[in-house]
Amino acid sequence: MRFQINAALAAAAVLFAGGVSAQELVVRIGHVGPTSGPIAHLGKDNEMGARMAVDELNAKGVTIGGKKARFELLAEDDAADPKQGTAAAQKLVDSKVLGVVGHLNSGTTIPASKIYSDAGIPQISPSATNPKYTKQGFKTTFRVVANDEHLGGTLGKYAVTQLKGKSIAVIDDRTAYGQGVADEFEKGVKSAGGKTVGREFTNDKATDFTAILTSIKAKKPDIVFFGGMDAVAGPMLRQMKQLGINAKLMGGDGICTGELPKLAAGSMADEQVVCAEAGGVEGEQKAGMDKFKADFKKKFNADVQIYAPYVYDAVMVMADAMVKAGSPEPAKYLPVLAKTNGYKGVTGTIAFDEKGDIKNGALTMYTYKGGNRQQIAVVR
Repeated sequence: MRFQINAALAAAAVLFAGGVSAQELVVRIGHVGPTSGPIAHLGKDNEMGARMAVDELNAKGVTIGGKKARFELLAEDDAADPKQGTAAAQKLVDSKVLGVVGHLNSGTTIPASKIYSDAGIPQISPSATNPKYTKQGFKTTFRVVANDEHLGGTLGKYAVTQLKGKSIAVIDDRTAYGQGVADEFEKGVKSAGGKTVGREFTNDKATDFTAILTSIKAKKPDIVFFGGMDAVAGPMLRQMKQLGINAKLMGGDGICTGELPKLAAGSMADEQVVCAEAGGVEGEQKAGMDKFKADFKKKFNADVQIYAPYVYDAVMVMADAMVKAGSPEPAKYLPVLAKTNGYKGVTGTIAFDEKGDIKNGALTMYTYKGGNRQQIAVVR
């Protein structure tokens, strides 16, 4: 008798559990970024963008295939380190996530992408710009920002045609991102009829640039381009001032942050820095971006650094593909995600090409005045 009662209770428990699962889908989305280390402020910015999207999806009560979906964010820290990045990727795969938004850096995004590809899990990077990421032939890789060919090339042309650079020096931090964007910058300078007078190297953990800056100073540059992140660019600006180098400092999205003036500790002159963010909105779209930034500030009591809006859009595009496919299963929504065309996001209209790159990616040019970042123009 006891056995019969226990069996009946067990059957009821199974039916109850089945009823709950039939009514609600749990959709786990992974996010990876450097939430520790020198650029933790950028990784945390990205993670907050993901959390904002997940919270909004749950508040809306999204349904997928007729079932209410509850989105969960599984966040991992890769410390901008390739080895830690692949470990984080494998952890997410083992946790059965249904999609991944990240990583922040090209140097972590590229090695992690093979792990996601092998598992068949869609990955959207909100900020990795090295062209190699989408040239590997993986069907699972996407990005919502322009790549370095566009970013670095446009900056190189801008240095010659708009800033009238005659003597341009280049420094990179030897990371996949830093070296890649510096290479494309040099190509852009050359295509615009300009010339570079030297190329120096550092690393993404360096704090002393005396030797390379002294070498550059002897060449009397009017522009110094740095391929790397703001945590290195800030101290570099301080040492440029100490050595009497009055050149403009140019860089890509890695230095184009709200934190740069603090990292430069008062050594940045007005309009000395010119940088570009791999994305941009203008006209009617600007109102949506302004609202996002205000909502972000209200929710997290923090200003957007760079890529939180792109992370937000990446999560939303992924969720939109799941809804259209009627399933959160990667094999079912991946083909729909690949055909994304005309999605109206905070960062603009999103469509992917056959490699997973965003079509018609924009760039926003910035400078700094009074310690504040100011937009110069949006370039396509």
